Amino acid sequence: MIYLLHGDNFIKLRNKVRDILASVTKKNPDASYFKLSSDNWSKEKLEEFIGGQGLFQSKYTVVLDGLISHKESAPHVTEALEEISVSPNIFIITEENLTKESLKKISKYAEKTQEFLTGKKIKKIGEDFNVFSLTDAFGARDKKRLWILYQSALKNSMEPKEIHRLLFWQVKAMIAARNSKGAKESGLNPFVYRKALGFSKNFTKEELNTLSSRLVSLYHDSRRGILDFDIALERFLLEI
Repeated sequence: MIYLLHGDNFIKLRNKVRDILASVTKKNPDASYFKLSSDNWSKEKLEEFIGGQGLFQSKYTVVLDGLISHKESAPHVTEALEEISVSPNIFIITEENLTKESLKKISKYAEKTQEFLTGKKIKKIGEDFNVFSLTDAFGARDKKRLWILYQSALKNSMEPKEIHRLLFWQVKAMIAARNSKGAKESGLNPFVYRKALGFSKNFTKEELNTLSSRLVSLYHDSRRGILDFDIALERFLLEI
């Protein structure tokens, strides 16, 4: 079984993933959950999840995160879509950007497809806190406001890694908007494109590329135990 969740609204998409996992766990508390992304991808793991079942669990739930847009894994996942769709296990495919061709291919085998786009209505975490106010402050290069909003996000139970993902998404959007001639070419929806293009003018091209590299390094260095993720992210925000 395949659930396809795609779109640039990271918060809504992740919330939907949590809802599905919670529903599966409620029905089968002993079910196992796994995640395959570009960080731990292997063809062998995918094949194991397609055909495998735990000794006592009736099903696995497997999130395939960004594998269709990952050069190494994309052909293998696409080729295996039919097998995945008839697997006894549940697969949740999550993608930020999909080409029309990829969307058509996956939708053919998906039990359910949902798109989550960023728009003018912003998902709220708390009563007075909008999560995308963080990316707005970041894009505006308002260091003081950004730090205050970061602390507010933590108080509203938002994980630092979710904040990191949002910031990385904003940097990629600014780079895409700056390097393209319009929303269609950038791959962003018009509303996101206009905002990202305006924010990109607060940074040089070199600064945007450096921010992207720093966010990638921060993530990987924390996984290697070189630095503390929470402290490094806060330091990053104070240095924009």
